Amino acid sequence: MRRLTLRLGEAQAGRTVHTLLRQELLLSAASVRRAKTLPDGILLDGQPVFTNQTGRAGQLLSVAVGDVAGSEQIPPVPGPLTIRYEDEDLVVVEKEGGVPVHPSQGHHGDTLANFLLAHYRDQGLVAAFHPVNRLDRGTSGLMAVAKHAHAHERLQHQLRTGELARTYLAVCQGVPVPRRGCVDQPISRLPGSVLKRQVCPQGARARTHYAVERTGAGRSLVALRLETGRTHQIRVHMAFLGCPLAGDFLYGTELEALPQRFALHSAALRLRQPVTGEEIALSSPLPAALSALLIAK
Repeated sequence: MRRLTLRLGEAQAGRTVHTLLRQELLLSAASVRRAKTLPDGILLDGQPVFTNQTGRAGQLLSVAVGDVAGSEQIPPVPGPLTIRYEDEDLVVVEKEGGVPVHPSQGHHGDTLANFLLAHYRDQGLVAAFHPVNRLDRGTSGLMAVAKHAHAHERLQHQLRTGELARTYLAVCQGVPVPRRGCVDQPISRLPGSVLKRQVCPQGARARTHYAVERTGAGRSLVALRLETGRTHQIRVHMAFLGCPLAGDFLYGTELEALPQRFALHSAALRLRQPVTGEEIALSSPLPAALSALLIAK
């Protein structure tokens, strides 16, 4: 199981274990509670310790943050998996368009979650499925997944503050006017639909920055940066501009050239490693099938 350690210095001496876990190792209150329920969950110099105990300089504080069980409702099933980055706390995969992230009706063993849990099993790792930047089934590209709840909490914090930066590439029908801007329009669920969203004044705040990179065949390649992360945000905002994503069956028109997907690609991720704070930056080129949409036939 993944453990975090802290060698106490003079600055940490005299502070309670709870304070050290929260302020030095950046554990959430929930993570501290989880660790307290585990055998040897919190150790000071190798011995179990109460969180109200204080430490001395030179002592070693250790806390368990790894998962104790996998995702029981998601069976591990081997499948295609492209891993772009992996360490003890985090994995970044490159998802194919058309591959669901989670099991659902009709998709019980062909999802990214199934494939990744099989990868964990092959490594001898006990871990649940903790997706960070979720992608729609029709979206391809980079997606971060935490390996334990503490890493997930830290990465979700980065997502909320914008420190985890996401850049997408989309092929849209037509060309947005203006060619660069910010769509600042709230989004809500469309009444009567369990899936479709709409721009609505009473909806949740949503901001999407966009810039046209090139055009061709009556379409445009648009780079997009999310300031918020609402369901279907890019799809709804581009449709609001009158330029729905190519192949978007829900907000535009389905394309035979893009079976099971639409023209949206998670092209770049920049984040900080959730434990060490080291910056991680990854990029992914636009798939050939999407580039081809910009070429007149």
